[in-house]
Amino acid sequence: MFEKMEKFQLVILSLVLAGGLILATTLATSKLSNDVISVTGSSYKTVTSDSGRLEFRIMTRKPTKALAYDTVAQQLPQVKEFIKSKGFEDSEIEIMASNGYYTYKTLPNGVSTGEVAYYNISQPMFVKSKNVQQIKELSTELQTLINKGIDIDAYNPEYFYSKLADDKVEMLGKATKDAKERAASMLKATNNRVGKIQSVNMGVFQITPVDSTNVSDMGISDTSSIEKKITSVANVTFRIK
Repeated sequence: MFEKMEKFQLVILSLVLAGGLILATTLATSKLSNDVISVTGSSYKTVTSDSGRLEFRIMTRKPTKALAYDTVAQQLPQVKEFIKSKGFEDSEIEIMASNGYYTYKTLPNGVSTGEVAYYNISQPMFVKSKNVQQIKELSTELQTLINKGIDIDAYNPEYFYSKLADDKVEMLGKATKDAKERAASMLKATNNRVGKIQSVNMGVFQITPVDSTNVSDMGISDTSSIEKKITSVANVTFRIK
């Protein structure tokens, strides 16, 4: 009987030792796999757009196609002169291909008669310049041509920043530095230190109006504002010392 009890105790002891070994191995593996810290850092800068573009259309509607085209042909020089009077050069004014369509008369019940009511023409144009303030002013003053009998349909001006490629490397460096400072702050309470970088992944750049808080997984490229905020994000993994 005592021999059976000794064997039973040995079995229990073996199981405890085996369990302890498994637990110790698990803890060691867990510690090794967690010997890194991943942190997201960011940097931003405010920039001023260095070019602008304003697109608009001359619109006209006349009883015949010939009269519609003749009207646009007479209005085009007036529009160009108005734009040049605002400080733009001929080289900054682009005239695109016009397009038009017929509008047909309809009966009271809405059925088309097939008889032409008038012909519509849309003459697209755009102005581009490195003087973004001139573009902004033109966008508000262009509508005054309506007082001269010229129907203008203008889009919102677009503003661009061309030096983003030059800024990317610098901003990524600052975002990585910010990530390291964040990691150091997080590890300070545990008496650990930030080690070597294991990996760096650059996030998408967000180009937004200065006061905007919008973000997108696909990135934002704002063209509505002259003053823009560029935000860079870096996802960095460090070794823990």
